[in-house]
Amino acid sequence: MLATLFCAFCALAIVILALSSFWITLKQGASYVKKLHQIPCTNCDFFTNDYRLKCTINPLTACTEEAIGCRDFEYKTITCNACQNHPRQVKKPGFYIA
Repeated sequence: MLATLFCAFCALAIVILALSSFWITLKQGASYVKKLHQIPCTNCDFFTNDYRLKCTINPLTACTEEAIGCRDFEYKTITCNACQNHPRQVKKPGFYIA
């Protein structure tokens, strides 16, 4: 009888600890996602939208948490390079008459 109560208490304690651990992890993940959504790089005029060079001013801190307080941030304009939807025209090798 005493062993059964002890096992039931241990099982209940394990369930409570697992649920509290899950809840803490969920809260930490939500706060981390909120922090990541504060990164302004995708709305910046200097953001190139290219994986090789993400930012022309601060390439090492682009799209990281360090970019949250970027002093060089400028809102995108109509003529920014990242806003262009058309692909680049590749010229074929050969002779061109101007």
